[in-house]
Amino acid sequence: MSIFDETLTMNNGLKIPKMALGIWEIPDDQTPKAVEEGKLRTIGVASFEKEDLDNLMQNSSTKSAVNQILVHIGETPMNLIDYIQGNDIVVEAFSPIAHGAPLNDTKIEKMADKYGVTVPQLCIRYDWQLNCVVLPKSANPAHMKSNAEIDFVISDEDMDKLKKFTPVDYGKSGVFPVFGGKM
Repeated sequence: MSIFDETLTMNNGLKIPKMALGIWEIPDDQTPKAVEEGKLRTIGVASFEKEDLDNLMQNSSTKSAVNQILVHIGETPMNLIDYIQGNDIVVEAFSPIAHGAPLNDTKIEKMADKYGVTVPQLCIRYDWQLNCVVLPKSANPAHMKSNAEIDFVISDEDMDKLKKFTPVDYGKSGVFPVFGGKM
């Protein structure tokens, strides 16, 4: 029996895989078959580096639709972003507000003031202008509303400044090797 044979019926009658509630892993050998059979529309990956994506694309019939990676002011891996987008894969930016690190940075505060926005709005708009899907985390309705109000444009000059911003030091957890060519 496949992991996909167990389903839950939603209130609207739609059946979904029982394990599809949240983030879940599928055995590598079942993924392409599940896509071919229509049990999954596509797959997404997280924290895949170039080598990991190359490995997936060379060794699987299933192409990822999205790669969720760490992207924010102070962590802008442009080579990786360009590579992902160049392969028609969507970049989803997680931690767009850098775990709060920019909230007390005077340089970022001044730039946000220049645009008449909050620091979180500047951070979210920055990722948006990099053509990333941006999903800021918040349980506060006022923050959710404010986070969606990014109808302004950061100048090219300011985008360049933000791209060169001092990186946030995540220590050893800053790199998350996935397969590293060992699929």
